[in-house]
Amino acid sequence: MRRARAKLFNMVSTGVIDEPINRLYDAISIIALALNLFAAFAITFDYMEEHYKGLLLAIEAVTTFFFMVDYVLRLFTAPELYPKVSDKRAYLQYILSFAGLVDLLSFLPYYLPVFFPAGSTVFRMFRIARILRLFRINSYYDQLNVITEIIVSKSQQLLASVFIIIILMMAASLCMYSVEHEAQPEVFENAFSGIWWSASTLLTVGYGDIYPVTIMGKILGIIISFLGVGMVAIPTGIISAGFVEQYQKLKTIGSLAEEENIHFIRVKLQEHDKWVGKKINELAIPKDIMIVAIQRKNETIIPRGDAILEKNDMIVMCAEKTKDVQPIDLKEIVINEGHSWNGKAIRDLDISRQSFIFMVRRKGKAIVPRGSLVIKAQDTVLLYEKHVRNENV
Repeated sequence: MRRARAKLFNMVSTGVIDEPINRLYDAISIIALALNLFAAFAITFDYMEEHYKGLLLAIEAVTTFFFMVDYVLRLFTAPELYPKVSDKRAYLQYILSFAGLVDLLSFLPYYLPVFFPAGSTVFRMFRIARILRLFRINSYYDQLNVITEIIVSKSQQLLASVFIIIILMMAASLCMYSVEHEAQPEVFENAFSGIWWSASTLLTVGYGDIYPVTIMGKILGIIISFLGVGMVAIPTGIISAGFVEQYQKLKTIGSLAEEENIHFIRVKLQEHDKWVGKKINELAIPKDIMIVAIQRKNETIIPRGDAILEKNDMIVMCAEKTKDVQPIDLKEIVINEGHSWNGKAIRDLDISRQSFIFMVRRKGKAIVPRGSLVIKAQDTVLLYEKHVRNENV
């Protein structure tokens, strides 16, 4: 059951495209969301409602049913999303999460009028939450993820700028009340009557229903309008600076990734492997190869020299990061019947002096190679190779 749940989790997880069924489910999800939103907008046009109402309602019904099935699957696989808590806690954590609430509101208001007809108008308003499912597309595009990361990283500065704007709005409302109350007592009735005016002025959305008529009020309105331009520019500048920082960070990480071309190999230890029961510092592996992680059941262990390897451990090895100008490649070579190495001892192999065989996989077992070891068909030979730079180039 856990294996089936893990496969379902990979299927419903947006952006996991390692298998065809996962890619198909992602495509269906995007198409269903696009059709649902299209139907919701199209039915508001008189022509579309008159000629295609039945089709649009059918599209909405089918896609909403898909949203319900998607929610059930995501709820069922919640323990895979929150593996560090109990199953009941994982279910509750997903239900109360932002994504869980959006998924729930994507279909629940559609069915609630069946049980509560009196509240159909209110339930229809909540159905607009389905548009928030568009945020799942963030998993496909790093550019969209950048927006979320910037808002989160700059949240303190943005909150501070909003707080300043609120204070300025209240101060502007109070000042305008002081100079306009006598001339327009029915408009500026109290200190809070100018909140709408101050908001529309500071945020530069324009106003017309409430405006100053006195000379002092007009002068004050001009000053506040100038301040409003500056206030709006503060959060804009914060977000712009965040974009520059984030893209610079991504560019730096990308450059480092290109410079540090590291290859990884995973090896699972079987019961009779010679490495089982040994400490890492006792293994005869080349100094340029390092074990970077040990996956033991559901736990990932960062290894140290005294870490003891156990049966069924999944070992992740890579070429060690060094400042050596000679790059190192790790290779896996599967030996077939016609391979030139088949039936030969390692010492007799015609390989470069810069190539070193550090492990042979045979029928699921890891063999530490010696010169007398004979390579056989179906063996997997793991070797690393140093590239010699041509100093004349």
